[in-house]
Amino acid sequence: MRQHFTVGAEARNLQALAWSDYVGRTLEVPVTRGQVASGFFGELDTYVLKDLVFLDSRTDPVCQRRTNARISRDAVRDYVFHVAVDGVIETVTGPQQRKAEQFRPGILALDMGQPMQMMRPGRARALAFFVPRATVEAEILDAPALHGRVVTYTTPLTRLILDQVVTLCRQLPQLSDAEAAQVIRTCVQLIIAAFGKQARLAEGARAAAHAALRSQIQRYIQANLGEDTLTPDSVLRQFAIPRPTLYRMFTHEGGLGAYIRHCRLREAANELVRSPKVVVTEIAYGLCFSSASDFIRAFRRCYGMTPQEFRMQALLRELGQR
Repeated sequence: MRQHFTVGAEARNLQALAWSDYVGRTLEVPVTRGQVASGFFGELDTYVLKDLVFLDSRTDPVCQRRTNARISRDAVRDYVFHVAVDGVIETVTGPQQRKAEQFRPGILALDMGQPMQMMRPGRARALAFFVPRATVEAEILDAPALHGRVVTYTTPLTRLILDQVVTLCRQLPQLSDAEAAQVIRTCVQLIIAAFGKQARLAEGARAAAHAALRSQIQRYIQANLGEDTLTPDSVLRQFAIPRPTLYRMFTHEGGLGAYIRHCRLREAANELVRSPKVVVTEIAYGLCFSSASDFIRAFRRCYGMTPQEFRMQALLRELGQR
């Protein structure tokens, strides 16, 4: 389920109050006179999955806190993994007033069962993954000790997280529900792995890293289908991973070469429908098939009909739906 909240429709003097009221379900948000007088920018996109919640918030300077009094009044005990995308975010946790500064991209772990105060001194954008307590504590023995800790993108694992975060920021509004859920879950798996298994990935974390890397490779292939330099060897050079590892990723597709060819055929099928006036040979050469006959043979093996028959069936279906 996707929800969008903004204070933009409120009168200027009510915008900060509207944000405080909305976020106040889990956090205390004190409102200043300056915010009331000058107005406040706040937007929040919420993605509710069956077993976790993802938030993408953009705000003006704001203070958000979770006090012991607040904790005693609700049942929210999730762990939250907080990712700074833009701006500076300063969080104070624990009786020792441990301070965590996210002035560059990083991930902050928070236990909603413990107090904290988060300051955004300027306009900022942050992502937050609310993960059930049982999920985190099943992977990390002393999970409450994570409260206030930050990891940065300095290891191969955390750089994979950065790639997934970039994908979330750029593509999430356009993804289907199933695709969005997969990207969000992969981020959560990698984040838990980064906090809980820094020296050596557990099997589940290894699977998450494998999924994220495969996703990177798939996006690279999709973006370069029209380049005749796209080959298994060029993919190897681009990602600098062992050849056996790369080939194992695409075993179920018949190998990496077969996967690239299948992606080109699928793009050709889409192009046949999208551009009915473009001749078949132009589509074939545009996707790096060596000849029209090679393309037609490969297309028939994949779809059970020639490209011309495929296009005609698509046109007839479209006419029948009108």
